[in-house]
Amino acid sequence: MFRNLVIICSALQLFSCNQIVKTDLPVLNPSDFDPKLVDASIRNVNENHKVKDFNLINQNGENITAKNYENKIYVVDFFFTKCPGICPIMTDNMLQIQSEFFNNEDIMLLSLSVTPEIDSVEVLKKYAIEKGIKDSKWNITTGSKNHIYNLARKSYFAVVDQGDGGLQDFIHTPNFILVDKKKQIRGIYDGTEQKEVSLLINDIYTLLN
Repeated sequence: MFRNLVIICSALQLFSCNQIVKTDLPVLNPSDFDPKLVDASIRNVNENHKVKDFNLINQNGENITAKNYENKIYVVDFFFTKCPGICPIMTDNMLQIQSEFFNNEDIMLLSLSVTPEIDSVEVLKKYAIEKGIKDSKWNITTGSKNHIYNLARKSYFAVVDQGDGGLQDFIHTPNFILVDKKKQIRGIYDGTEQKEVSLLINDIYTLLN
């Protein structure tokens, strides 16, 4: 129980925690999160949460669904190519994860654009080439804004603010979300902080073991 409390407080950044060598990871459900991060319809769910299926388009114009991530451990983030602030840092840190697990077929990465109306396939392809993103490991995706924003709020619990995925809706989050082979959330990390990224890499190894 103590270990689970330590990991949850670290993952959700509720307060400062000392880093601990982990032997297991908790399964996170909606009730484990700050209620502001969770859609009101599922805030009291305390078991069996799994991330929802998705339908996106990657940098190669290919349709990407949950089927592409079946039986994979993967890391999710939300970004946009024109972001001048935290996104370049997040991309650099995702590249670190890509490099660490490049030869491990069990590990994948998934990035969803929060400005899909701007981030076309052509824009994503150019971004992927410039950054060194490998499509065999990492899909950067566009798609329906409403669908992407629902995933952020109801599936991955990535943002605090509420909205409808409409024209004026905008989300911006530094979070990296770790999902296991059973579509369960096992941790959330600040993708702009090297200490958190190192923790995430360690947690991936924990899941692998």
